[in-house]
Amino acid sequence: MSDQTRKTLLEFPCEFPIKIMGARVDDFAQSIMEVVIRHAPDFDAAAMEMRTSSKGNYLAVTCTVIATSQDQLDALYRELTAHPLVKVVL
Repeated sequence: MSDQTRKTLLEFPCEFPIKIMGARVDDFAQSIMEVVIRHAPDFDAAAMEMRTSSKGNYLAVTCTVIATSQDQLDALYRELTAHPLVKVVL
């Protein structure tokens, strides 16, 4: 799929949920929120959804941002996937 085609799949601005999973440590949610706010300054941290894994070892955080461009989402995904506490970004 070409970059041109990929960029036309979403209409911006739009609500875009991102699920981030990582080890359940004290500052995981705070760290994720800081990354998301860097890329989506209007993100409402109160809307973060958190779910602990069945054994309690992992935490999944869902952040719904108002995406304004594909470049914004790409940069957000790059920073999240590079974060040392993050295991998976969907």
